[in-house]
Amino acid sequence: MEDMALRLERPHRFDVYLAVGGLLGGTLLAGIGLGVRTSRDPITLFDGPWPVLALLAVMSGCELLRRTAPRVALLTGTVAVTADLMTQGNVATLLMFTDVVYAAVLYGPPASARRIPRITGLLTVAGTVVPFAVWRVPEALLIGLFVGAVSFGPAATGWIVRNHRDAAEAAQLRAEQTALLAEMDRTQAVASERARMARELHDMVANHLSAIAIHSTAALSLDDPKTSQDALAVIRQNSVEGLSEMRRLIGILRDSSGDTEPVAAPTLDGLGALVEGARTNGLDVTLDVTHEAVPTPVELAAYRIVQESLTNALKHGSPGRVAVVLAQRDGSLTVTVTSPFGDRDGPRAPGSGAGLVGMRERVALLGGVFEAAPEDSADGKIWAVRATLPLPEGDPV
Repeated sequence: MEDMALRLERPHRFDVYLAVGGLLGGTLLAGIGLGVRTSRDPITLFDGPWPVLALLAVMSGCELLRRTAPRVALLTGTVAVTADLMTQGNVATLLMFTDVVYAAVLYGPPASARRIPRITGLLTVAGTVVPFAVWRVPEALLIGLFVGAVSFGPAATGWIVRNHRDAAEAAQLRAEQTALLAEMDRTQAVASERARMARELHDMVANHLSAIAIHSTAALSLDDPKTSQDALAVIRQNSVEGLSEMRRLIGILRDSSGDTEPVAAPTLDGLGALVEGARTNGLDVTLDVTHEAVPTPVELAAYRIVQESLTNALKHGSPGRVAVVLAQRDGSLTVTVTSPFGDRDGPRAPGSGAGLVGMRERVALLGGVFEAAPEDSADGKIWAVRATLPLPEGDPV
């Protein structure tokens, strides 16, 4: 009960204006002798202006606490307005009390905000029924009307305003949460798109750049004009193809304009050309493909896995046969690429491991299984890449 102990908080400026205005207005009314009752009224037990002014000052102090300690202000104000009934009374005291009741509901704890309208409602009913039952005159009903106007009316108004305020705050909170979730979704979408772009960029140009690095090193290392000429021919071919791939990637990343247009994603039908390019770069590659129509995401992932595996075989593998096998069975597409494992005799391009990471990410996004590790075989030690890509039921898209 924080507000039951008088907290030394600075009153709100508006509350100060209310307290000062009520005190000055009530003093003016008392000074001109304008009270609620006359000194001859039977209920008036304390005659003279000083009791009126004292209670007016107390109620002004309650106005100062209407926001910082609303329950203290209400209890004190209730005592003051009850005592004011035994004096000549002051309209300003009554008006400030109605504001204290309103503020207690609006700024008080939720429990008090619920109880005060109920209590004041019961008091209004009692103030209407009891006097009429005792005196049996219509004028007795005015007591209930007075009690309702001074207590229940302000309490009900405060409850309505509080509900509207709480609803507005809840709506604002929901809007902020929605904006936060939208920002989180946008950030995740950007991060996912950046990762996809990184995989595409790596897969599209790594093969060509690896071939360029290997053959340029060979051309610089070997003093053989024929070898250097062949190496330069391969370098030129891979440079042109790499530049074409980069232009295609740029066309995907920005709006179509001029001669830069997005192109379709590579398909499994392009594996033949991919293998032929690997053979041009010096790999001994065999291709065995058995599949029906598969969804586009699976098709792209399989193509990129083969592409990256051939690039790794070119960079890190030993001379020998590289086998590429694609088979569709049991509701999945299996991609297997094997190559001789070990150090190669000749220049090689350094690798950072990004290719394996990219392949693993592609397979994980499709809910598949990926393995890449050295194995023993009848032909010696080999490096095997295996990916199982599940095929969803229904027509491929």
